[in-house]
Amino acid sequence: MITSMMRSLLLFLIPASLLAGEPQQGYNIKIVAKGIPEGSTCLLANYYGEKQYIKDSAKVIKGEVVFKGETKWDQGIYLFVPPSKRYFDFVMDEGQHFSLEADTADYIKTMKVKGSEENKIFYEYQTFMASKQKQIEPLREQLKKVKAKDSTKIIQDKITAIDEEVKSYRNNLQKEHPKRFVAKLMKAMQDPEIPEAPILANGKKDSTFAYRYYKAHFWDNIDFSDDRMLRTPIFHPKIKQYMEKLTAQGPDYVDSINASADHIIGKAKANQEVFKYVVYWLTYNYESSNIMGMDAVFVHLVEQYYVTKQAFWVDSTQLYKITNRAYTLKPLLIGKKAPFINMPDSTGKYVSLYDLKSKYTVVIFWDHGCGHCKKEIPKLVEQYNTKLKAKGVQVYAIETEDKPDEWKKFIKEHKLNWINVCEPDEYKRAVTKKIYDIYSTPVIYLLDENKIIKAKRIDSEQIANIIEMLDKEKEKKK
Repeated sequence: MITSMMRSLLLFLIPASLLAGEPQQGYNIKIVAKGIPEGSTCLLANYYGEKQYIKDSAKVIKGEVVFKGETKWDQGIYLFVPPSKRYFDFVMDEGQHFSLEADTADYIKTMKVKGSEENKIFYEYQTFMASKQKQIEPLREQLKKVKAKDSTKIIQDKITAIDEEVKSYRNNLQKEHPKRFVAKLMKAMQDPEIPEAPILANGKKDSTFAYRYYKAHFWDNIDFSDDRMLRTPIFHPKIKQYMEKLTAQGPDYVDSINASADHIIGKAKANQEVFKYVVYWLTYNYESSNIMGMDAVFVHLVEQYYVTKQAFWVDSTQLYKITNRAYTLKPLLIGKKAPFINMPDSTGKYVSLYDLKSKYTVVIFWDHGCGHCKKEIPKLVEQYNTKLKAKGVQVYAIETEDKPDEWKKFIKEHKLNWINVCEPDEYKRAVTKKIYDIYSTPVIYLLDENKIIKAKRIDSEQIANIIEMLDKEKEKKK
C-alpha cells in the first residue's frame, strides 16, 4: 500500500516540467536507417534559401543515429545525409523529440515515424505521391507513342483523373490539418488555377490572360509571414521562377525587373527574416549577375532598401561598401552618358572623348603589359579593320599605366591605327579608373553618337553583333 509519504516522494522524483505539461527542451532525433554501416558518420542539415547547411553530425551506433543538443533548431525541412549521400527530408517540428526508421533501399515506402505528427503526415503524403507517380509515368510514355486521337484522349483523361486525385488529396490534407506546417507546404506547392480566358471585343480569347493571371496570383499560396518557408526547398525556386521566367529579361526590361523585385519584397515585409533573405538574395544576385545591364537592378535595390536604412542586418561598414558600390555604378548604367575624358594621345595632343564624331565609339581601357590585353587587343584590331571601321566606329583606347616608351612601341608593333591616349598624371589617371570602375583590364564600353552607354564589359567579338542589333532597333523606331 502506497502511503502519503511515498506519494510525495514519487511526485518529487518526477520532473516538474512533465507535471506542468511543459515542452521538452532541446532536440533529440533518433534515426534508424537500415543499410548504413556501423560507425559511419551521418549529417543533419537544413535547407535555407537556395542552399543546404550542415547543422550536426553523429555516428551510427548499434544501428542508430542520434542527434541531440540543448538548443532547438529553427523549424523547417531538414535532411538526414548518410555517407552514401542518398539523403531523405523530414520536418523539424516544434517538439523536436522523435524517431524515424527506414530502409536505405526505399526511404519513403519503409518509413516509420514515432513522436511527430508532422512527419507522419509528411510521409503519408510522400507515399501517396509515389504511388501516383508510378501510375502516371507509364501513361505519359504511352502518350508519346500513340498517334490516334481517340487513344490520346483516353490516356489524357486517365492522366487528368490522377492529377485530380492528387489535387483532392492536397485539399483534404489542408482542410483536415489547417494548422500543420505540412499543410502549409502542400499549399505552397500548388500553382494558382487559371480560369477561362475572357473574350475580347474582336470575338477572340485574350491570349495573354493566362500569363497575366498566373503572374498576378503567383504568390497566393505562399505565407510570407512564416519564416519556416525559408527552410524548405520550395521558397527560393519560386523567387527565381518569378524573377527569371515570369519577368522579361535584359537591359530593356530593367523597370519590369525592378517592379517584380519590389513586389516580392513588399510581401516579404510580413516577416523580418523573410524580408532579410529576399532583399539580401536579390541584391547579391543582381550585383553579381553576368547579364549586361543588371547592375541597374542592384543600384535600384540599394537606393530603395539600403540607403533608406531598411536593411537592418548590415552594419555601418557594410552599408558604406554597398552604397559606395551602387553610387560608383549608377553613372555607368546602360543609357547614361559616358563620363567626360580628355587625355593626350601618343603625340602629346589632347583628345576629348566628347569631341569624337562617329556613329559608335568603342572605349577600351587596357594595359600594354597585361596578359589578357595582349590577347584581346589583336582581336579588336582584327574586328576594327574587317567590320567595325566600315560601320562608322571609332576606337578610343586608354592606356592605364604610364610607361610611354613601351606603350608607343606596342602601338607601332600591333598597328593600333585608332585614337590611343594615356594620362601621364598619376592622380588623374587613378580618378578616371575610379570613375569608370576599372579594377582590371581590358574593359570595353560601347557608346552611340551621343556618347550614351549602349553596352559595357563586352568582348571585342561581340561588338559588331551588338551594333547590328542596335541599328535594327533604330529602324523599328523610325
